[in-house]
Amino acid sequence: MHFIPEELDNYVVAHSEDEPELLQELTRETFQKILQPRMLSGHYQGRVLSMISKLVHPKNILEIGTYTGYSALCLAEGMQKDGELHTIDINEELEDFQRKYFDKSLFGKQIIQHLGNALEIIPKLDKTFDLIFIDADKDNYPAYFKIIIDKLNTGGIILSDNVLWSGKVIEPLNPDDTSTKALLEYNILLKEDKRVETVVLPIRDGLTISRKK
Repeated sequence: MHFIPEELDNYVVAHSEDEPELLQELTRETFQKILQPRMLSGHYQGRVLSMISKLVHPKNILEIGTYTGYSALCLAEGMQKDGELHTIDINEELEDFQRKYFDKSLFGKQIIQHLGNALEIIPKLDKTFDLIFIDADKDNYPAYFKIIIDKLNTGGIILSDNVLWSGKVIEPLNPDDTSTKALLEYNILLKEDKRVETVVLPIRDGLTISRKK
């Protein structure tokens, strides 16, 4: 979604930080070989994720939804030198693709892949996190929040992608649309939960920043 005219959006991108060459390469190969390439965070949102990570300077990062690894590499740019990024995805067919690009980066040894159901994996992670990025199946967003909030350090940040869902959050709800229903519940949850303070940014498909008090 574009919330400003395309010409102005193009200006914003052109005057933001350039996309690193490795991520340009990852984008090209994703569009050539992988289904649903629009799931990539992409140049502009990737630079937003990178900037937020650099401001937070997290030791440990958790990502729910790896896809081809673009957002993980953006988030890793702000990670501390002795930190770790744990990324979870359920699609085993993408595991080798992700690892190839992780190992091409400066952060390969710090990025740990987990394959399977995030709701089962997260409770087994014996770590707390300074930055968590949620960009997986929308139906489980409320469940993800409930399972990660106690693993987020005080002052830590949750980034949630696709919270505007192509504008469906303000349209009449189709009873069969479970994803939109879950996102509506999730957005209310973030607004009302007293443990976090939340701002919704109208960036691309909607990006929420929530800070744990």
